[in-house]
Amino acid sequence: MTSKPATARHLRDLARLRRVRDRIDREYAQPLDVDALARGAHMSAGHLSRQFRLAYGESPYAYLMTRRIERAMTLLRRGDLSVTEVCFAVGCASLGTFSTRFTELVGMPPSAYRRAAADATVGMSPCVAKQVTRPVRNREASAWCQG
Repeated sequence: MTSKPATARHLRDLARLRRVRDRIDREYAQPLDVDALARGAHMSAGHLSRQFRLAYGESPYAYLMTRRIERAMTLLRRGDLSVTEVCFAVGCASLGTFSTRFTELVGMPPSAYRRAAADATVGMSPCVAKQVTRPVRNREASAWCQG
């Protein structure tokens, strides 16, 4: 049986984690790191990382990079920015890290995605294009395929 103080602490932690996730969603283009996120949530970096992974299935850094890549996909579909400009616009400081993470999540390098997406989403509304081009993580893809 769970005690009331433990339940209250768990609910407080969940509320903090939601605020951290919301901050990442809002400020993805800003220089964010786990230490800064943890300070804002009044948690240690280790505790934040462990609890965030338990609640959302990935680390705060992985969640941040996924948000950045999703936004990068939108900017690349527009076609008016170079890959380097998109990299910096979404808050990545390293083109190499951005390209590597983009390729891991999307399955192709950003330059190839830019070429392919321009044709694939012609005529789609932006909200539909965002949904059908959203990156699928490996664990999601395997669950979907078994489906």
